[in-house]
Amino acid sequence: MLVAFSVAPSGTGRSDGSVHDAVAAAVRVVRESGLPNRTTSMFTEIEGEWDEVFDVVRRATEAVGAYGSRVSLVLKADIRPGYAGELDAKVERLEQAIDDERA
Repeated sequence: MLVAFSVAPSGTGRSDGSVHDAVAAAVRVVRESGLPNRTTSMFTEIEGEWDEVFDVVRRATEAVGAYGSRVSLVLKADIRPGYAGELDAKVERLEQAIDDERA
C-alpha cells in the first residue's frame, strides 16, 4: 500500500507559525523506518504493508505531538494488494504515458 500523509501541530506558540521542526521530527521517524518513502513540500509518501505503514504514521504523528497542543493529520491511501515498488512505478507509468502522447 501507498500512503501519502501530512502531519502538523497547532498551538505551538511560535510567533512565525512555522512547523518545520515538528515536520522534521515526523520525517525522521519515516526515514528511520526503512520503508520506501519520499517527502515533498506538502506530503510524505510511504510504502509497505498495512500494519507497518500505519505504525510509522502513528509514530510520526506522536513525534509531532511534542511540538504543540494539537495535531492535524491528513492521509490518503492507495491499497492495491499484490503490488510492490509502486512508489516509483506509478510515477514511471505516468511519465511514460506523457512521453507516448508527445510521440
